[in-house]
Amino acid sequence: MLATLPFSLNFVHPLLMGLLLAMGGYAMFLGIKTKKVRTGTAEQRKALLPGKFAQRHYFWGSMLLALMVFGSLGGMAVTYLNNGKLFVGPHLLVGLAMTGMIAGAASLSPLMQRGNVIARKVHVGLNMGMLTLFLWQVVSGLQIVNKIWTNS
Repeated sequence: MLATLPFSLNFVHPLLMGLLLAMGGYAMFLGIKTKKVRTGTAEQRKALLPGKFAQRHYFWGSMLLALMVFGSLGGMAVTYLNNGKLFVGPHLLVGLAMTGMIAGAASLSPLMQRGNVIARKVHVGLNMGMLTLFLWQVVSGLQIVNKIWTNS
């Protein structure tokens, strides 16, 4: 049934997810710099302000959220189109959990902008958990890609 879609379409989701993992690392880097701007000494803050880390973190986080939601839905759509069903297993369930985690973390932005420390800590915790799960997803995703590759 894999022949129902163009061969290369099977690899859009894995390639996009690899890009998103890198984007997540970069967004984390920008978030750490944003915290340094907020909590650093006067000299540190003055040196870091021109980097506009908060604005860049918000932008990259927003892009990451949008692409992750569409990439997750797209991966499920391609699987369904190729097989007539979804394979409910760890890769799918963890991917759905990650999508929920990043959406929840992003929804805390208005509270964080008002200085809510608990929202900030939950935001960081959700995103760190999501990135940790993302690393595991690479392993299970490569196993799936290998199965697709060998069955073609």
